[in-house]
Amino acid sequence: MQRKSRMLVLCSFFAALIAVCAQIQVPTPYVPVNLALFAVYLAGALLGPLYGGISTLVYLIMAMVGVPVLAGLRGGLGTLVGPTGGYAVGYFVVAVVTGIGRRYWGMGFWKISISMVIGTVLCYILGTGWFMIVSGSSLAASLAYCIWPFIPGDLLKIGLAAGLSLRLRRFCP
Repeated sequence: MQRKSRMLVLCSFFAALIAVCAQIQVPTPYVPVNLALFAVYLAGALLGPLYGGISTLVYLIMAMVGVPVLAGLRGGLGTLVGPTGGYAVGYFVVAVVTGIGRRYWGMGFWKISISMVIGTVLCYILGTGWFMIVSGSSLAASLAYCIWPFIPGDLLKIGLAAGLSLRLRRFCP
């Protein structure tokens, strides 16, 4: 019982951390650059697939009911089904995939980094597909708006999150 309570507290902490990191952003015309994905990487790496996934679901539920936790202090179902909503939903995939990588490959820097990259690619696919449907943009335009500008920053976030998760893993089961 004590372990479950601790994990639920950590889920709440990471949901809040994702919300705070979403506000640390550089605005762009279509998809804002923010640190939410950094917190999602940490949730998956430190909590594993189940509790990392739960922490992102709590974040998404808060956004869905209108709590302003998304980038730019936005929230609500309308925002989640808007052009960038697929990326927020993709956070769940990133956390689960990163956690699965941690569980089956271990916590080495490169192993956890590869898990994060795989999760990010899946998030890109989900988010860009969603963006194309909602905005009516072509694949080429969507890649230009939603993927290419973000790759360097996401690789930097992956490197920092992988390194930090190795330092923090003793605090999380």
